[in-house]
Amino acid sequence: MCGRFVLSLSTVDIIKEFAVDKVFAESIPSYNIAPTQMVSGIVNDGSNCLVQFQWGLIPSWAKDPSIGSKMINARAETLSGKPSFKKAFKQQRCLIISDGFYEWRKDGKAKTPYFIRLKAHELFGFAGLFDIWTSSKGEKTKSCTIITTESNELLKPVHSRMPVIIPKDDEPLWLNPAMQNEKQIFPVLKQYSSEKMECYEVSKTVNSPANNSPDCIKPI
Repeated sequence: MCGRFVLSLSTVDIIKEFAVDKVFAESIPSYNIAPTQMVSGIVNDGSNCLVQFQWGLIPSWAKDPSIGSKMINARAETLSGKPSFKKAFKQQRCLIISDGFYEWRKDGKAKTPYFIRLKAHELFGFAGLFDIWTSSKGEKTKSCTIITTESNELLKPVHSRMPVIIPKDDEPLWLNPAMQNEKQIFPVLKQYSSEKMECYEVSKTVNSPANNSPDCIKPI
């Protein structure tokens, strides 16, 4: 699962890391991004574009946009069989930009938060899907979901699921809208290497999205 994450770096950093050619929305740094908030993403229309999505996928056919709050994640194993994700998996893939995420380990009734990031402290892209929903008034909402898979060895003691991080070499394939062969796309959705990641306990102040500062990612 991925229910909270971080994007602490600037638009300039994103442009450099993801070879962005078009900026449609500036990135706003945040240390505690929660579902239904706006997130920064990369889509490709022939070149890489920096855009914003509402986190929580609202399918184009949905009658009620509140469904988005229930679809912040999509399981990699069932993407091609779910009506909410099948079309997007083929045609509407994106990267959701981050430099770290949180997960909570259950200890009886208590939950202990952990912060996970790359050892290199670099930006990376979660595997994402997006859709565009149009209201009865003609107002459009561009929304997204983050794809998850089984946790790697580093994260298994914390949680059974983790977000899919797209390796740098696979980003062009993932973002290419002309690539619609599921057999070629699916292998990209794998566990990220434990050796390239680090995980440590953080303060329970991160439990509330109202707490949003660098203190959220400090180890304790």
